[in-house]
Amino acid sequence: MQTFNKHIIQENETLKSIATLYDISEGDLKFFHNNHCATKDIILINLKEQKELFIPRTAVLDKSKIVNFKHGNTLIFHPQNSFYQYGVSINIEKGSHKNELKYEASVRWLKTESRLHYFEIDRTSLFFINEEEANDIADVLAYKTSKVLYPLHISVDETGKFNAIENLEIYKSRWEAVKEDIDKEFEGEIVEDYCNKIENILNEPELLSLYLKNDYFLRTLFFGMYQSFGDRYKIQGLETFPIIDNPIEPQYKIELEIDPLKDDYHLINIEGNGILHEERNIQDFINNVPFPFVIEDEPEINTEGYFRLQSYVNAETSLPEFLYLECEIQLQEPKKVSVIINVLENTKSTN
Repeated sequence: MQTFNKHIIQENETLKSIATLYDISEGDLKFFHNNHCATKDIILINLKEQKELFIPRTAVLDKSKIVNFKHGNTLIFHPQNSFYQYGVSINIEKGSHKNELKYEASVRWLKTESRLHYFEIDRTSLFFINEEEANDIADVLAYKTSKVLYPLHISVDETGKFNAIENLEIYKSRWEAVKEDIDKEFEGEIVEDYCNKIENILNEPELLSLYLKNDYFLRTLFFGMYQSFGDRYKIQGLETFPIIDNPIEPQYKIELEIDPLKDDYHLINIEGNGILHEERNIQDFINNVPFPFVIEDEPEINTEGYFRLQSYVNAETSLPEFLYLECEIQLQEPKKVSVIINVLENTKSTN
């Protein structure tokens, strides 16, 4: 992101008048300009032949454009009383094979307790596979049985990162009604086997929790972007994403960068880029092992994969109005998951 702005010097303007205009000291303004300009434009004492000044990114006339950070340029997660309707598009590519899943979902903040935020997630539409409404029996069964999960209650930590599913105990009782509807519409051994598998999952809370933890929508929306970005508005760290089915998710070395100014739509812009950072090699992932097959004192790091993120966050609710995440890993052929979350309607509750 751009780290500076430029001020076009007007007739009769002085270093002092420009510094006063932007509410910064003359010394700070001169120091910043001299560290960004060409040698011929360096200011020694006062302005001479300069036609423009480099000024800090946050030196703006409209102070409402500045992101309201806390100590250490920390972006605070404050979603209280928010309610969003999202359109969700999930694209999964493996080699030349591609599938796209689309649906709509609502996200409602419920409460804050013990430094966790609680949300209710509901799927509010049918889902479409490759632009067609699900009509294959397997797809319809998947949609019908997924109703047992919604509304879904989850907890999210103070950084906006997904924490846990909070209403696992209710799914068994919900299943009775869902199963009754399925029995009315379908019959046969395939349907019975499918329902038996669902029941087995519901009887194992840890397995169900793991299944839901791998939900691409939840993990993208609640990725955990609300952190201290420091003086350079950047932060680096190691993050995981469930791009493949593995007990230990692949790890990526990621840099997140935030623009300290809101855009023309009053949204906060956050970008993320990274590469795979794993001791496990391609064959380890193909074999679905959680740890490297060969343990070495100085392992060669596997970087065969990348990560990208672009988020436009509502400054009032802290929730994204648009969010794009793309994650790739190299196996025998590359696998890529891209998730697009776009707000359809924003209603801020008054209760």
